[in-house]
Amino acid sequence: MVQVKLFDCDHEEDLEEEMNEFLEQISPRDVIDIKYNVALIGDASGEQVFCFSALIIYKK
Repeated sequence: MVQVKLFDCDHEEDLEEEMNEFLEQISPRDVIDIKYNVALIGDASGEQVFCFSALIIYKK
């Protein structure tokens, strides 16, 4: 069965840590693909907020 696991963090280091913890629990041969995205959102005051996300597609 194909499954997905979604990760969403404010800091890239947090995303890396969460993904590594998950990947330790599954076999490397079960990983089908990993998608990565960074979004930048600016508010009215000019402050920038980053959103780091990733999707792991794997066999369960």
